[in-house]
Amino acid sequence: MAPQEPGVDVDDLARDVIGAAIEVQKTLGGGLAEALYEEALCIELELMGRPYRRQVPILLQYKGRRLGTGRLDVLVAEQLIVELKCADALDRAHVTQLLTYLKATNCRLGLLLNFGRSLEHKGIRRVVYTPRPNR
Repeated sequence: MAPQEPGVDVDDLARDVIGAAIEVQKTLGGGLAEALYEEALCIELELMGRPYRRQVPILLQYKGRRLGTGRLDVLVAEQLIVELKCADALDRAHVTQLLTYLKATNCRLGLLLNFGRSLEHKGIRRVVYTPRPNR
């Protein structure tokens, strides 16, 4: 089953975040720690007037029991999860992590932003989560 696309509002958020991330990378360049890119991205979001929260703890459960907590890098407007990486390449583990966070929060859209590469050249991954119907 193909993922259902999220609404226009969350797509607009994603476009703004991607624009902000590209501005951060153009301004700072490469080779910095992930936390510095996160800080700069949040400054850009503030300048745009986009609400966000950083390092958001989320409860992870297993069969209705508390398993532990995860931590989102940035949650924009309570709708869009943004995970930042500084790696040679995004891999399946990064996508899986983001999908787990999307499922745990019931958010529909997430962005993986890899500041270890040029964002405009395979540094951005858009991940859509479609909840499965209850059986």
